[in-house]
Amino acid sequence: MLKGARISLSDFGPNTATALIALTAVCFGLVPLFAKELQGQGVGSAAIALYRYIFSAVLLSPFLPLSKGKLRQAGLMTVTGVFLGLGWIGYLEAVKTVPVAAAGVIYMTYPLFVLLFAWIMVGMKPSKNSLMAGGLIVAAAACVADPTVLTADMSAALMMAWTAPLGFGLLVVVLTTMVDKLSAMERMATGMLGATIGLAPSAIMSEGMGIIPTDWSMLALIAALGLITSVLPQVIYTVACIRVGPSRAAVAGSLELPTMFVIGFLAFGEALGPRELIAAALVLTAVFLVQSPKPAAGRTEPQQMPAAAP
Repeated sequence: MLKGARISLSDFGPNTATALIALTAVCFGLVPLFAKELQGQGVGSAAIALYRYIFSAVLLSPFLPLSKGKLRQAGLMTVTGVFLGLGWIGYLEAVKTVPVAAAGVIYMTYPLFVLLFAWIMVGMKPSKNSLMAGGLIVAAAACVADPTVLTADMSAALMMAWTAPLGFGLLVVVLTTMVDKLSAMERMATGMLGATIGLAPSAIMSEGMGIIPTDWSMLALIAALGLITSVLPQVIYTVACIRVGPSRAAVAGSLELPTMFVIGFLAFGEALGPRELIAAALVLTAVFLVQSPKPAAGRTEPQQMPAAAP
């Protein structure tokens, strides 16, 4: 390696960025593995979500943007983070009640919310490839959504789970199109702060003083949850998705779904039959479909990352 060489956002193109997003999707897909273990120890969903985000918020707090010119966009990212965090309560409640694959297919509808929010909020009309990829993801969800095996409690839990893709879809659009004055780490820091702010009241009300873990094994589990499923993949995702725009980032991130299938099968003994395999194949097809998308009319390539503030 050359002395003094740097790796910057401009050093890799959209295809590499797409591959990095796919890698982060695998990390995000591991959340149920840690969440169900904590739920088995009696920890509530709001507290688990808070543990995941507060870990990131503390580590990234030095990157919080404090200059006057960035406060408006920082506030927007913080508010968006609040919705992201609250949405995760519904997802974790679903994971506790229904098979991981069933909760996963609801969560993986977020590309549709991305397309909708991008169209409404920033006038980014979906491309033909994006619409086709979104349709494949809907088909994948339909493959594993079997109403004949869902009880009333399961159905209610799945209804709550819709808050998660809605919140994440909003985050993708804001992150990639509406906060151009913030560096990648500033975007990450403000988003995680917002999630923490949104989750803290619910977690404290449900757990009381029990929100502070005292068992070392639980502390290690919480640290792993924060590092593997939040800090590292979120940083990579935040940087990479700016190179590809919201539609492509959303669909590439759909690799989280087959990851959930594997976790459900290997860790929790859930069925992995033809329906699940077909759904995974549809998601992978959607990922490849957006490898070379054409920009929508009137839009330029995804915005470049601004230089970090001194």
